[in-house]
Amino acid sequence: MTGVLTELAAILENTPLRLLAITENDAAHKPGPDRWSKKEVLGHLIDSAGNNHQRFVRAQLVPHLDFPEYEQDRWVGAQSYATEPWKDLVDLWVALNRHILHLLKAMPESALTHEISIGGQPPIALSDVIEGYLSHLNHHLAQIARGSDQSRDR
Repeated sequence: MTGVLTELAAILENTPLRLLAITENDAAHKPGPDRWSKKEVLGHLIDSAGNNHQRFVRAQLVPHLDFPEYEQDRWVGAQSYATEPWKDLVDLWVALNRHILHLLKAMPESALTHEISIGGQPPIALSDVIEGYLSHLNHHLAQIARGSDQSRDR
């Protein structure tokens, strides 16, 4: 868990300024009809932070929990991330992840073996959900940095 905490802290130290250097026009550009803009990718990461916040808190309290599937296209569309100011999206993403870092630092080690099922999938340990969150975060931040292939998770 120490590696996850260190990596998330480094992301929060290094990424916000890089994100804020992206212009509003660049953030809003959709590379294709079936592609997300950078705003929508970051919105997807905001959704991920919100969903995982719930998982991380709730899973500490009981040994097993079931969560619904995340309907990414519907969530991103319903929240109209494409029309929200880029700076507001960046600020929200940073604040959510700073709180997640705080939450993970306070999490008792005994909770890491608690299991979560998402969308009817087989249960996985909370520790694996946390590591998956970080991997997912890195994947989409790399997409934003590349500026192309803003494909959705499929």
